[in-house]
Amino acid sequence: EGPVILAQLTDVDPEEIDFGMEVEMVTRKIREFDEDGIILYGYKFRPPLK
Repeated sequence: EGPVILAQLTDVDPEEIDFGMEVEMVTRKIREFDEDGIILYGYKFRPPLK
């Protein structure tokens, strides 16, 4: 139950990924622009910490 979205997963072994698994949103560095020193942050999802 709950919303369905398309997103990147992080901090998880690919063998442990399953449809319907519980996840939490985290902020991660997505890209760094060297010429300007700008860092782009975005959201990814991971299994909840236990």
